[in-house]
Amino acid sequence: MTKQKIMPCLWFDKSAEEAANFYASIFKNSKILNVSKYGDSGSEASGMKKGSVMTVEFELVGQKFLALNGGPIFKFNPSISFFVGCKTEKEVDELWTELSERGKVLMPLEKYPFSEKYGWLQDKYGLSWQIMFVGNREIKQKIVPTLMFIGDVYGKAEEAIKFYASVFKNVKVGDTTLYGKGEKPNKEGTIKHAAFALEDQEFMVMDSNHEHPFKFNESISFMVMCKDQKEIDFIWEKLSAVPESEQCGWLKDKYGLSWQIVSEDLEKMMQDKNPKKTERVMSAVLKMKKIDIKELKKVYEGK
Repeated sequence: MTKQKIMPCLWFDKSAEEAANFYASIFKNSKILNVSKYGDSGSEASGMKKGSVMTVEFELVGQKFLALNGGPIFKFNPSISFFVGCKTEKEVDELWTELSERGKVLMPLEKYPFSEKYGWLQDKYGLSWQIMFVGNREIKQKIVPTLMFIGDVYGKAEEAIKFYASVFKNVKVGDTTLYGKGEKPNKEGTIKHAAFALEDQEFMVMDSNHEHPFKFNESISFMVMCKDQKEIDFIWEKLSAVPESEQCGWLKDKYGLSWQIVSEDLEKMMQDKNPKKTERVMSAVLKMKKIDIKELKKVYEGK
C-alpha cells in the first residue's frame, strides 16, 4: 500500500484512546500505532492535563486515523460519516451490533433499493457510520469518509469534487448518481451519490436538501502530509477560505470543511524521544497559522 497522504483526524473530548482501542478491536487487521501526551505548552493552550493523552494514531484495515483529545469544543455530526463496505451480511450484523451499542440509529439496518442490507448510525462517541453489504463488488478501500453537502453548501458537491481535483494530485472520479425528477426536496441534477479519490484516498459525497441541524465542523478534519514548504504553501493558498479559522496548521475551506496542512518533517520532530525538543516544536506550532518548516527546524535544533 502506498504511503497515506490524507488522514482523517477525529476530535474527542477525553476519550480518544478509549475510542481508538474500541475501533481497533471491532475491525479486523487493526492496531494502535502511536500515542502522544500533552506537554507544558499543549496543556496550557488546550486546558488538558499535562501528561494526559493528546493524540492516538491508529490503523483500521490498513487505513490510518488520528484521534485527538481536544476538549468539549466540537461534536461529531452526520455531515461526515464513514462508509464501510462488507462482503458478507454476517460482517454487517457484527459491526452493526458493536457500533450501535449505546448509539443512535439514523437509518434502520434493513433492505433498501440500493442494498440488500444497509444501515446508518451514530456510535456511542457520536461518530457516524454507514454500513452496507456490497456482495461481490470490489472494495478498494474498506472505510470511506462520506461528505454530505447540506444547508448553504447544498448542491455544491459536484463543484467541490472539481475544486479538490484542482488542489490535489492523483485524482480519480468514480461513479456518480444524480437526483431525478420528483425526488424532492432534492433538486434534479444534484448529486445523490458520487465517489472520487485524492492522492489514492477514496471519498464519497452526496447532496441533501432535507433540513439538518448541523454542518461541517472541526470535529472531523483531514490531515494532509506535505513533503516540503512549497507543497504546504500551494495547498494552503488553494484551500484556506476562512482566515479566522487558521491556526496551528488548521484551516477551513470554502465549503466549511476543515483540513490540517502539516509536513513529514513536523511528524518526525514530534516523534523525537527528547521531550525538550518536542516541547519547543509544539510551543512554536501553537503560535503559527500556516506551518513554517524552516522556523520549526530552528527551534527543534535549539537555535
